[in-house]
Amino acid sequence: MVDAHRTFVIVGGGLAGAKAAETLRAEGFTGRVILIGDERDHPYERPPLSKGYLSGKDKRDSAFVHEPAWYAQHDIELHLGQPVTAIDRAERCVRLGDGTGVHYDKLLLATGAEPRRLDIPGTDLAGVHHLRRLAHADRLRQVLAGLGRDNGHLVIAGAGWIGLEVAAAARGYGAEVTVVEPEPTPLHRVIGPELGQLFADLHAEHGVRFHFGVHLTEIVGQDGMVLAARTDDGEEHPAHSILAAIGAAPRTGLAEAAGLALVDRAHGGGVAVDASLRTSDPDIFAAGDVAAVHHPLLDIRLRVEHWANALNGGPAAARAMLGQEVSYDRVPYFFSDQYDLGMEYSGWAPPGSYDQVVLRGDVGKRQFIAFWLKDRKVLAGMNVNVWDVTEDIQNLIRSGSAVDTEALANPATPLTAVVPAP
Repeated sequence: MVDAHRTFVIVGGGLAGAKAAETLRAEGFTGRVILIGDERDHPYERPPLSKGYLSGKDKRDSAFVHEPAWYAQHDIELHLGQPVTAIDRAERCVRLGDGTGVHYDKLLLATGAEPRRLDIPGTDLAGVHHLRRLAHADRLRQVLAGLGRDNGHLVIAGAGWIGLEVAAAARGYGAEVTVVEPEPTPLHRVIGPELGQLFADLHAEHGVRFHFGVHLTEIVGQDGMVLAARTDDGEEHPAHSILAAIGAAPRTGLAEAAGLALVDRAHGGGVAVDASLRTSDPDIFAAGDVAAVHHPLLDIRLRVEHWANALNGGPAAARAMLGQEVSYDRVPYFFSDQYDLGMEYSGWAPPGSYDQVVLRGDVGKRQFIAFWLKDRKVLAGMNVNVWDVTEDIQNLIRSGSAVDTEALANPATPLTAVVPAP
Protein backbone atom coordinates (compact mmCIF):
# COMPACT_ATOMS: atom_id res chain seq x y z
CA MET A 1 0.00 0.00 0.00
CA VAL A 2 1.24 3.48 -0.86
CA ASP A 3 1.61 5.92 2.03
CA ALA A 4 0.28 9.19 0.60
CA HIS A 5 1.83 11.25 3.41
CA ARG A 6 5.20 11.46 1.60
CA THR A 7 5.67 12.23 -2.08
CA PHE A 8 8.91 12.02 -4.02
CA VAL A 9 8.80 13.60 -7.48
CA ILE A 10 11.26 12.82 -10.28
CA VAL A 11 11.47 15.21 -13.22
CA GLY A 12 12.97 13.49 -16.25
CA GLY A 13 12.04 10.36 -18.17
CA GLY A 14 15.50 8.99 -18.94
CA LEU A 15 17.65 6.29 -17.39
CA ALA A 16 18.57 8.31 -14.28
CA GLY A 17 14.93 9.03 -13.44
CA ALA A 18 13.76 5.47 -14.06
CA LYS A 19 16.57 3.94 -11.99
CA ALA A 20 15.89 6.40 -9.18
CA ALA A 21 12.24 5.33 -9.09
CA GLU A 22 13.28 1.68 -9.12
CA THR A 23 15.71 2.25 -6.25
CA LEU A 24 13.15 4.07 -4.10
CA ARG A 25 10.90 1.02 -4.20
CA ALA A 26 13.80 -1.42 -3.79
CA GLU A 27 14.90 0.44 -0.67
CA GLY A 28 11.42 0.14 0.83
CA PHE A 29 10.01 3.61 0.27
CA THR A 30 6.22 3.36 0.59
CA GLY A 31 5.26 6.93 -0.27
CA ARG A 32 4.08 8.22 -3.63
CA VAL A 33 6.64 8.17 -6.43
CA ILE A 34 5.73 10.43 -9.34
CA LEU A 35 7.87 10.42 -12.48
CA ILE A 36 7.26 13.25 -14.95
CA GLY A 37 8.67 13.20 -18.48
CA ASP A 38 8.11 15.62 -21.34
CA GLU A 39 8.27 12.82 -23.94
CA ARG A 40 5.40 10.42 -24.58
CA ASP A 41 7.67 7.37 -24.63
CA HIS A 42 8.29 5.43 -21.44
CA PRO A 43 11.73 6.04 -19.88
CA TYR A 44 14.52 4.79 -22.11
CA GLU A 45 18.30 4.55 -22.36
CA ARG A 46 20.20 6.60 -24.92
CA PRO A 47 23.05 4.34 -26.17
CA PRO A 48 20.76 2.39 -28.55
CA LEU A 49 19.84 5.67 -30.25
CA SER A 50 23.28 5.89 -31.87
CA LYS A 51 24.21 2.20 -31.71
CA GLY A 52 22.00 -0.88 -31.99
CA TYR A 53 18.64 0.68 -32.74
CA LEU A 54 19.98 3.27 -35.19
CA SER A 55 22.01 0.67 -37.07
CA GLY A 56 18.95 -1.58 -37.47
CA LYS A 57 20.39 -4.41 -35.37
CA ASP A 58 18.06 -3.94 -32.38
CA LYS A 59 14.35 -3.36 -31.99
CA ARG A 60 12.95 -0.09 -30.72
CA ASP A 61 11.85 -1.52 -27.39
CA SER A 62 15.44 -2.50 -26.62
CA ALA A 63 15.92 1.09 -25.47
CA PHE A 64 13.28 1.02 -22.72
CA VAL A 65 14.49 0.77 -19.13
CA HIS A 66 11.46 -1.25 -17.99
CA GLU A 67 8.46 -2.87 -19.58
CA PRO A 68 5.58 -0.36 -19.59
CA ALA A 69 3.58 -2.50 -17.13
CA TRP A 70 6.42 -2.35 -14.59
CA TYR A 71 5.54 1.16 -13.45
CA ALA A 72 1.98 0.33 -12.42
CA GLN A 73 3.17 -2.89 -10.81
CA HIS A 74 5.51 -0.87 -8.59
CA ASP A 75 3.09 1.98 -7.92
CA ILE A 76 5.11 4.51 -9.93
CA GLU A 77 2.82 7.29 -11.17
CA LEU A 78 3.79 8.36 -14.68
CA HIS A 79 3.06 11.73 -16.25
CA LEU A 80 4.35 11.35 -19.81
CA GLY A 81 4.28 14.01 -22.50
CA GLN A 82 3.85 16.58 -19.75
CA PRO A 83 6.58 19.20 -19.30
CA VAL A 84 7.33 20.77 -15.94
CA THR A 85 7.25 24.53 -16.36
CA ALA A 86 8.33 25.72 -12.90
CA ILE A 87 9.49 24.71 -9.44
CA ASP A 88 7.86 26.51 -6.52
CA ARG A 89 10.36 25.97 -3.73
CA ALA A 90 8.36 27.88 -1.14
CA GLU A 91 5.30 25.69 -1.70
CA ARG A 92 7.39 22.62 -2.54
CA CYS A 93 5.56 21.82 -5.74
CA VAL A 94 6.23 21.62 -9.46
CA ARG A 95 3.96 23.24 -12.04
CA LEU A 96 3.00 21.24 -15.10
CA GLY A 97 2.31 22.46 -18.60
CA ASP A 98 -1.44 22.19 -18.08
CA GLY A 99 -1.24 24.51 -15.07
CA THR A 100 -1.67 21.89 -12.35
CA GLY A 101 0.69 21.62 -9.42
CA VAL A 102 2.27 18.49 -7.93
CA HIS A 103 3.46 18.60 -4.32
CA TYR A 104 6.81 17.08 -3.38
CA ASP A 105 8.59 16.31 -0.14
CA LYS A 106 11.76 15.51 -2.05
CA LEU A 107 12.45 16.38 -5.69
CA LEU A 108 14.94 14.88 -8.13
CA LEU A 109 15.95 16.76 -11.26
CA ALA A 110 17.01 14.31 -13.97
CA THR A 111 16.27 16.63 -16.88
CA GLY A 112 19.29 15.57 -18.94
CA ALA A 113 20.73 17.64 -21.75
CA GLU A 114 19.72 18.93 -25.15
CA PRO A 115 21.70 19.00 -28.39
CA ARG A 116 23.60 22.14 -29.23
CA ARG A 117 22.37 23.80 -32.41
CA LEU A 118 24.33 24.99 -35.39
CA ASP A 119 24.21 28.79 -35.63
CA ILE A 120 24.56 29.10 -39.39
CA PRO A 121 22.22 29.80 -42.33
CA GLY A 122 20.17 26.84 -43.50
CA THR A 123 19.51 25.05 -40.21
CA ASP A 124 15.75 25.36 -40.77
CA LEU A 125 15.88 23.02 -43.76
CA ALA A 126 14.05 19.70 -43.49
CA GLY A 127 17.20 17.61 -43.88
CA VAL A 128 18.97 18.97 -40.77
CA HIS A 129 18.91 16.51 -37.87
CA HIS A 130 19.95 16.14 -34.23
CA LEU A 131 20.19 12.97 -32.18
CA ARG A 132 19.18 13.12 -28.55
CA ARG A 133 15.69 11.65 -28.25
CA LEU A 134 14.10 8.41 -29.36
CA ALA A 135 11.94 10.33 -31.83
CA HIS A 136 15.15 11.72 -33.35
CA ALA A 137 16.50 8.19 -33.76
CA ASP A 138 13.22 7.05 -35.35
CA ARG A 139 13.57 9.72 -38.03
CA LEU A 140 17.30 9.38 -38.52
CA ARG A 141 17.07 5.61 -38.95
CA GLN A 142 14.67 6.12 -41.85
CA VAL A 143 16.89 8.85 -43.29
CA LEU A 144 20.01 6.66 -43.22
CA ALA A 145 18.17 3.76 -44.85
CA GLY A 146 16.95 6.11 -47.59
CA LEU A 147 20.41 7.56 -48.16
CA GLY A 148 21.80 4.07 -48.45
CA ARG A 149 19.22 3.06 -51.06
CA ASP A 150 19.72 6.21 -53.11
CA ASN A 151 23.50 6.61 -52.74
CA GLY A 152 22.80 9.79 -50.78
CA HIS A 153 25.26 11.94 -48.86
CA LEU A 154 25.25 12.64 -45.14
CA VAL A 155 27.40 15.43 -43.72
CA ILE A 156 28.08 15.21 -39.99
CA ALA A 157 29.18 18.28 -38.08
CA GLY A 158 31.34 17.00 -35.25
CA ALA A 159 33.68 14.03 -34.80
CA GLY A 160 32.77 13.20 -31.21
CA TRP A 161 31.30 9.91 -30.05
CA ILE A 162 27.81 10.58 -31.44
CA GLY A 163 29.14 11.79 -34.78
CA LEU A 164 31.39 8.75 -35.19
CA GLU A 165 28.75 6.24 -34.13
CA VAL A 166 26.25 7.72 -36.56
CA ALA A 167 28.92 7.68 -39.28
CA ALA A 168 29.41 3.95 -38.67
CA ALA A 169 25.66 3.32 -38.76
CA ALA A 170 25.29 5.37 -41.94
CA ARG A 171 28.04 3.43 -43.70
CA GLY A 172 26.30 0.24 -42.64
CA TYR A 173 23.28 1.38 -44.64
CA GLY A 174 25.51 2.31 -47.58
CA ALA A 175 25.22 6.10 -47.28
CA GLU A 176 28.08 8.37 -48.33
CA VAL A 177 29.47 10.15 -45.24
CA THR A 178 31.58 13.28 -44.77
CA VAL A 179 32.54 14.41 -41.27
CA VAL A 180 33.47 18.05 -40.67
CA GLU A 181 35.49 18.67 -37.51
CA PRO A 182 37.29 21.86 -36.33
CA GLU A 183 39.93 19.90 -34.39
CA PRO A 184 42.84 18.08 -36.09
CA THR A 185 41.58 14.58 -35.18
CA PRO A 186 38.35 12.94 -34.05
CA LEU A 187 37.71 12.93 -30.29
CA HIS A 188 40.54 15.41 -29.87
CA ARG A 189 39.28 16.82 -26.59
CA VAL A 190 38.52 13.39 -25.13
CA ILE A 191 41.42 11.12 -26.00
CA GLY A 192 43.86 13.60 -27.53
CA PRO A 193 45.82 13.42 -30.78
CA GLU A 194 47.67 10.30 -29.66
CA LEU A 195 44.58 8.11 -30.08
CA GLY A 196 42.30 10.29 -32.18
CA GLN A 197 44.09 9.30 -35.38
CA LEU A 198 43.24 5.67 -34.68
CA PHE A 199 39.54 6.46 -35.08
CA ALA A 200 40.19 8.59 -38.18
CA ASP A 201 41.97 5.62 -39.79
CA LEU A 202 39.22 3.21 -38.75
CA HIS A 203 36.49 5.27 -40.39
CA ALA A 204 38.57 6.08 -43.45
CA GLU A 205 38.98 2.35 -44.05
CA HIS A 206 35.19 2.12 -44.12
CA GLY A 207 34.81 4.93 -46.63
CA VAL A 208 34.14 7.93 -44.36
CA ARG A 209 35.66 11.20 -45.56
CA PHE A 210 36.99 13.64 -42.96
CA HIS A 211 37.51 17.38 -43.31
CA PHE A 212 39.52 18.57 -40.30
CA GLY A 213 40.34 22.06 -39.08
CA VAL A 214 37.21 23.70 -40.49
CA HIS A 215 33.71 24.77 -39.44
CA LEU A 216 30.43 24.57 -41.28
CA THR A 217 29.39 28.05 -42.38
CA GLU A 218 26.21 27.43 -44.38
CA ILE A 219 23.78 24.71 -45.34
CA VAL A 220 22.63 25.22 -48.92
CA GLY A 221 19.17 24.11 -49.97
CA GLN A 222 16.37 24.47 -52.46
CA ASP A 223 12.61 24.08 -51.94
CA GLY A 224 13.27 23.33 -48.28
CA MET A 225 15.66 20.45 -48.98
CA VAL A 226 19.41 20.19 -48.27
CA LEU A 227 21.76 20.26 -51.27
CA ALA A 228 25.21 20.94 -49.83
CA ALA A 229 27.23 22.10 -46.85
CA ARG A 230 29.85 24.83 -47.02
CA THR A 231 32.91 25.16 -44.79
CA ASP A 232 35.00 28.18 -43.88
CA ASP A 233 37.83 27.14 -46.18
CA GLY A 234 35.58 27.71 -49.19
CA GLU A 235 34.79 24.05 -49.81
CA GLU A 236 31.29 22.84 -50.69
CA HIS A 237 30.33 19.28 -49.76
CA PRO A 238 27.42 17.44 -51.41
CA ALA A 239 24.73 16.64 -48.85
CA HIS A 240 21.19 15.36 -48.78
CA SER A 241 21.05 15.36 -44.97
CA ILE A 242 23.02 17.04 -42.18
CA LEU A 243 23.57 15.77 -38.64
CA ALA A 244 24.60 18.35 -36.04
CA ALA A 245 26.67 16.40 -33.50
CA ILE A 246 28.43 19.30 -31.80
CA GLY A 247 27.70 18.40 -28.20
CA ALA A 248 24.94 18.86 -25.68
CA ALA A 249 23.99 21.47 -23.10
CA PRO A 250 22.54 20.57 -19.68
CA ARG A 251 18.85 21.41 -19.30
CA THR A 252 19.15 23.76 -16.35
CA GLY A 253 16.27 26.13 -17.12
CA LEU A 254 14.00 24.88 -14.33
CA ALA A 255 16.81 24.96 -11.78
CA GLU A 256 17.94 28.43 -12.82
CA ALA A 257 14.41 29.86 -12.62
CA ALA A 258 14.04 28.31 -9.18
CA GLY A 259 17.22 29.99 -7.95
CA LEU A 260 19.31 26.84 -7.48
CA ALA A 261 23.09 27.14 -7.65
CA LEU A 262 24.50 26.43 -11.12
CA VAL A 263 27.93 25.93 -12.64
CA ASP A 264 28.89 28.30 -15.46
CA ARG A 265 29.34 26.92 -18.97
CA ALA A 266 33.08 27.60 -18.95
CA HIS A 267 33.37 24.99 -16.21
CA GLY A 268 31.02 22.45 -17.79
CA GLY A 269 27.64 23.88 -16.78
CA GLY A 270 24.96 22.00 -14.90
CA VAL A 271 23.21 22.10 -11.55
CA ALA A 272 25.73 22.24 -8.72
CA VAL A 273 25.38 19.30 -6.33
CA ASP A 274 27.49 17.95 -3.49
CA ALA A 275 28.79 14.39 -3.19
CA SER A 276 25.34 13.24 -2.07
CA LEU A 277 23.82 14.78 -5.24
CA ARG A 278 21.98 17.40 -3.18
CA THR A 279 21.52 20.86 -4.70
CA SER A 280 21.66 24.17 -2.85
CA ASP A 281 18.10 23.38 -1.72
CA PRO A 282 18.17 20.52 0.83
CA ASP A 283 14.96 19.01 -0.57
CA ILE A 284 16.07 19.00 -4.21
CA PHE A 285 18.58 16.62 -5.77
CA ALA A 286 19.99 16.25 -9.29
CA ALA A 287 21.44 13.30 -11.19
CA GLY A 288 22.55 12.32 -14.67
CA ASP A 289 23.62 14.68 -17.43
CA VAL A 290 22.35 17.79 -15.67
CA ALA A 291 24.25 17.29 -12.40
CA ALA A 292 27.66 18.87 -11.80
CA VAL A 293 28.96 16.79 -8.91
CA HIS A 294 31.73 17.60 -6.49
CA HIS A 295 33.58 14.31 -7.03
CA PRO A 296 35.20 13.03 -3.81
CA LEU A 297 37.80 10.89 -5.57
CA LEU A 298 38.89 13.36 -8.26
CA ASP A 299 38.43 16.42 -6.04
CA ILE A 300 36.90 18.46 -8.85
CA ARG A 301 33.40 19.42 -9.86
CA LEU A 302 32.47 17.20 -12.77
CA ARG A 303 29.51 16.83 -15.11
CA VAL A 304 29.44 13.56 -17.05
CA GLU A 305 27.08 12.94 -19.98
CA HIS A 306 27.48 9.18 -20.26
CA TRP A 307 25.22 6.17 -19.73
CA ALA A 308 26.97 4.84 -16.63
CA ASN A 309 26.54 8.17 -14.84
CA ALA A 310 22.76 8.00 -15.32
CA LEU A 311 22.70 4.30 -14.43
CA ASN A 312 24.51 4.83 -11.14
CA GLY A 313 23.63 8.44 -10.35
CA GLY A 314 19.87 7.90 -10.28
CA PRO A 315 20.06 5.19 -7.58
CA ALA A 316 22.61 7.21 -5.58
CA ALA A 317 20.30 10.24 -5.58
CA ALA A 318 17.34 8.06 -4.54
CA ARG A 319 19.23 6.75 -1.54
CA ALA A 320 20.25 10.27 -0.57
CA MET A 321 16.60 11.37 -0.83
CA LEU A 322 15.79 8.60 1.67
CA GLY A 323 18.31 10.04 4.11
CA GLN A 324 21.06 7.49 3.57
CA GLU A 325 24.73 8.49 3.62
CA VAL A 326 25.85 8.84 0.02
CA SER A 327 29.22 9.76 -1.44
CA TYR A 328 28.98 9.51 -5.21
CA ASP A 329 32.53 8.71 -6.26
CA ARG A 330 32.06 6.45 -9.28
CA VAL A 331 34.93 6.54 -11.75
CA PRO A 332 33.53 8.03 -14.98
CA TYR A 333 32.94 5.31 -17.58
CA PHE A 334 31.60 5.05 -21.11
CA PHE A 335 31.74 2.71 -24.07
CA SER A 336 31.43 2.83 -27.84
CA ASP A 337 30.97 0.36 -30.69
CA GLN A 338 32.04 1.31 -34.22
CA TYR A 339 32.31 -1.33 -36.96
CA ASP A 340 34.44 -4.13 -35.45
CA LEU A 341 35.93 -1.89 -32.79
CA GLY A 342 34.56 -1.93 -29.27
CA MET A 343 36.04 0.19 -26.52
CA GLU A 344 35.53 1.17 -22.90
CA TYR A 345 36.96 4.25 -21.22
CA SER A 346 37.35 4.79 -17.50
CA GLY A 347 38.60 7.89 -15.72
CA TRP A 348 39.03 11.56 -16.45
CA ALA A 349 41.99 12.94 -18.43
CA PRO A 350 41.07 16.10 -20.34
CA PRO A 351 43.70 17.82 -22.51
CA GLY A 352 46.47 19.34 -20.42
CA SER A 353 45.85 17.11 -17.41
CA TYR A 354 48.27 14.32 -18.37
CA ASP A 355 51.95 14.18 -19.24
CA GLN A 356 52.28 10.65 -20.63
CA VAL A 357 50.32 8.09 -22.65
CA VAL A 358 51.29 4.45 -22.13
CA LEU A 359 50.16 1.82 -24.64
CA ARG A 360 49.78 -1.86 -23.80
CA GLY A 361 49.12 -4.39 -26.56
CA ASP A 362 48.97 -4.17 -30.36
CA VAL A 363 47.73 -0.79 -31.59
CA GLY A 364 48.09 -1.85 -35.22
CA LYS A 365 45.62 -4.69 -34.68
CA ARG A 366 43.40 -2.38 -32.61
CA GLN A 367 43.69 -4.65 -29.62
CA PHE A 368 45.27 -2.69 -26.80
CA ILE A 369 44.84 -0.59 -23.68
CA ALA A 370 45.85 3.08 -23.52
CA PHE A 371 46.61 4.76 -20.20
CA TRP A 372 46.81 8.48 -19.54
CA LEU A 373 49.15 9.36 -16.67
CA LYS A 374 50.24 12.36 -14.66
CA ASP A 375 53.41 12.00 -12.56
CA ARG A 376 53.13 8.23 -13.28
CA LYS A 377 49.65 8.11 -11.71
CA VAL A 378 46.91 6.60 -13.88
CA LEU A 379 44.20 9.16 -14.64
CA ALA A 380 42.30 7.18 -17.26
CA GLY A 381 42.40 4.02 -19.31
CA MET A 382 40.79 2.97 -22.58
CA ASN A 383 40.59 -0.70 -23.53
CA VAL A 384 40.08 -1.34 -27.25
CA ASN A 385 38.91 -4.85 -28.19
CA VAL A 386 40.33 -6.05 -24.87
CA TRP A 387 37.73 -7.15 -22.36
CA ASP A 388 37.15 -7.80 -18.66
CA VAL A 389 39.74 -5.25 -17.54
CA THR A 390 37.53 -2.31 -16.54
CA GLU A 391 37.62 -3.12 -12.82
CA ASP A 392 41.42 -3.46 -12.89
CA ILE A 393 41.79 -0.14 -14.73
CA GLN A 394 39.48 1.62 -12.30
CA ASN A 395 41.40 0.16 -9.34
CA LEU A 396 44.61 1.67 -10.72
CA ILE A 397 42.87 5.03 -11.02
CA ARG A 398 41.43 4.79 -7.51
CA SER A 399 44.77 3.89 -5.99
CA GLY A 400 46.21 7.30 -6.78
CA SER A 401 49.66 5.71 -6.71
CA ALA A 402 52.55 6.18 -9.11
CA VAL A 403 53.05 3.00 -11.12
CA ASP A 404 55.87 1.20 -12.87
CA THR A 405 55.20 2.29 -16.44
CA GLU A 406 57.24 -0.55 -17.95
CA ALA A 407 55.05 -3.09 -16.16
CA LEU A 408 51.96 -1.14 -17.16
CA ALA A 409 52.95 -1.39 -20.83
CA ASN A 410 53.83 -5.08 -20.68
CA PRO A 411 50.86 -7.36 -21.59
CA ALA A 412 52.65 -10.23 -19.84
CA THR A 413 52.25 -8.43 -16.50
CA PRO A 414 48.69 -8.74 -15.15
CA LEU A 415 47.16 -5.37 -14.38
CA THR A 416 46.54 -6.62 -10.86
CA ALA A 417 50.30 -7.04 -10.50
CA VAL A 418 51.20 -3.52 -11.62
CA VAL A 419 52.71 -2.09 -8.46
CA PRO A 420 53.80 1.39 -7.46
CA ALA A 421 57.02 2.54 -9.07
CA PRO A 422 60.18 2.11 -6.95
